[in-house]
Amino acid sequence: MRKLIAAFALSAALLCAESDAPKRLQAAADAFKEVMDVPDKAIPQDLLNKAQCVVIVPGLKKGAFIIGGKYGKGFVSCRKKGGQGWSAPGSVRVEGGSFGFQIGGAETDVFMLVMNEKGMNRLLSTKFTLGGEASVAAGPVGRDTQAQTDAAMTAEILTWSRQRGLFGGVALTGATLREDEDWNNELYGRKITNREVLTTGVASPAAASPLMGVLNKYSSRK
Repeated sequence: MRKLIAAFALSAALLCAESDAPKRLQAAADAFKEVMDVPDKAIPQDLLNKAQCVVIVPGLKKGAFIIGGKYGKGFVSCRKKGGQGWSAPGSVRVEGGSFGFQIGGAETDVFMLVMNEKGMNRLLSTKFTLGGEASVAAGPVGRDTQAQTDAAMTAEILTWSRQRGLFGGVALTGATLREDEDWNNELYGRKITNREVLTTGVASPAAASPLMGVLNKYSSRK
């Protein structure tokens, strides 16, 4: 019982520490830029160009939510209608599941590409499970054209993680992904859902400028 209470206390403390959404938006932008700046070891450009949505969870923590579990908060942005530019970011939280490298207690940056409309509809729900309701696969790295083609055809969501400089595709199975109402309220100054943020042309908050900048820089629809 004491361990359980301590775990929840730790979780609450981390939630408070991570409540500054603007700083986390900057962290998400930095993580994405650092990965994409190394083309031979990055998320493949062709897949990024075809993706419907991008999810970035910087600094996912091991053991922060429940004993032996994982917890992280990040952001999702989807293509605007017609494929021109990206929507304002919605806030998400990831809980549980398997996240690849898992070197000790190090934090892990998590990246997801949602490849089709079916996968996007999962994101617009309040909660879903990777590898459960949504098919998920480890994403290829760099310029392996055949791997990119196979990946784009077989999964709704492709996933990668980065830890201590190591970057690679991993199947993030068993994790739940849900919208984070508190951060959405903080960023937009009112009660708002990810569905509204991602699909109705809501203006991005000023704090999201770095993230929107890197998404537009490193991706395009061709």
